[in-house]
Amino acid sequence: MPSLVTITPDNVEAACRLTVRPDQEKFASPVAWSLAEAYAQPEIAWPRLIVEGDEIVGFLMGFFDIVWHPDRPEDLRSGLWRLNIAAEHQGQGYGRFAVQSICDEARRRGHDRVYTTWEQGTGGPERFYLKLGFRPTGETSEGEVVGERGLTE
Repeated sequence: MPSLVTITPDNVEAACRLTVRPDQEKFASPVAWSLAEAYAQPEIAWPRLIVEGDEIVGFLMGFFDIVWHPDRPEDLRSGLWRLNIAAEHQGQGYGRFAVQSICDEARRRGHDRVYTTWEQGTGGPERFYLKLGFRPTGETSEGEVVGERGLTE
């Protein structure tokens, strides 16, 4: 059964070595980049490793309570910021586990929906997110599709 663990001095180097398949690299930021962003924005970032036993199988980073539109400060959003599943562990349910973990944490924090973004393109993650219940909002963020998923689904 997979579980989430926090990033520590003992596991950060192994976390940074985690890689996705070569054809997915254009769709996923390296873990080290995500950890740098988490360090720069600790008030919203929620980075976690996905482990199975003692093995790191993935990385996720949630975001919580960000103001999405500067002109609408009441529009606070939370969701999945980054997801990297190690190349050799894909197709084993860890991505689904990661999305469910974000949903559970958002629900625990009082949210009724979560968001994520994805870049469209051959080999991209769109089908994965749609399969897990995300629906495009019609918005984009830095050229990526914005998807939302209600937490009652």
